[in-house]
Amino acid sequence: MKTSDFYFDLPQELIAQDPLEDRSASRLLHLDKTTGDIEHTNFKHVLDFLKPGDCLVINDTKVIPARLYGHKVDTGAVIELLLLKRRENDVWETLVKPGKKARPGAVISFGDGLLTGKILDIVEEGNRLIQFSYEGIFEEILDQLGEMPLPPYITHKLQDKNRYQTVYAKHEGSAAAPTAGLHFTEELLQQVKEMGVNIAHVTLHVGLGTFRPVKVEDVTDHHMHSEFYVVEPDQAELINQTKKNGGRVIAVGTTSCRTLESATDENGILQAKSGWTEIFIYPGYSFKMIDGLITNFHLPESTLLMLVSALAGKEQIMAAYEEAVKERYRFFSFGDAMFIE
Repeated sequence: MKTSDFYFDLPQELIAQDPLEDRSASRLLHLDKTTGDIEHTNFKHVLDFLKPGDCLVINDTKVIPARLYGHKVDTGAVIELLLLKRRENDVWETLVKPGKKARPGAVISFGDGLLTGKILDIVEEGNRLIQFSYEGIFEEILDQLGEMPLPPYITHKLQDKNRYQTVYAKHEGSAAAPTAGLHFTEELLQQVKEMGVNIAHVTLHVGLGTFRPVKVEDVTDHHMHSEFYVVEPDQAELINQTKKNGGRVIAVGTTSCRTLESATDENGILQAKSGWTEIFIYPGYSFKMIDGLITNFHLPESTLLMLVSALAGKEQIMAAYEEAVKERYRFFSFGDAMFIE
């Protein structure tokens, strides 16, 4: 299976640059994975495809304002930093630009010394381990100095930090938003509950590895980056009970999907656990837990496009994407949504 099998032509103007004023006003493409039938509607009508007894599974991770701008203390050179992963206490794995100026031992100052970072080591893919020093609470300083780490294909400045955050974001730790959840409002979630659909939450802290391009020709040679996830006991019970009662488990986003598939055993039972996952889902994968998926439209040749192709079949997904381009759907993080069931 070649990476190029997942290529499609996407006009630049279809990449959504700004979030809609009303989260739930985005469009929704409904794909029946059994028949391949496509239906065009509005995200508010997602309720039409849910049934009492179903369980929506959301990822309640919270994006941290992980992009920092500072300068080297000795030379004054400008440095851009992206926090990727907290290793321990105040040591973080980071992406630094320009890398040439970020050698071990270098000290970087942010916000006139409100925060300083010393580069300890260079690790895989040229990422830097940095030890931070500050007075006060790290999260508060980060909130003051950091910017939301929008993907590179979004060039507009985000006016409101909260718009790159789901309304149910709770546990801080992501370098990117679980974007399928951005379409839900408090009101819509309330309507979901009122119709007898359970809402369960899992946590997966999204790393930038999710969005890294696949650079190998053979899909199976690609290596996923590890991401930390948590499934709480009461949520595992709720999701397992749904299956037991004949209800469907519908993941909101590829991150919820990957968490569920990582924590489900061979007997189809979701385990309450936490850990790191490198699960890579592509066509040929047999799903152990999810029955349906709400997701955004993904990059050509991306691991996320491969995941949805595993769920609905590559031909059907590529046909649906062709239709979405023709119908001028908005793509990627701030774009429209798709419901595969």
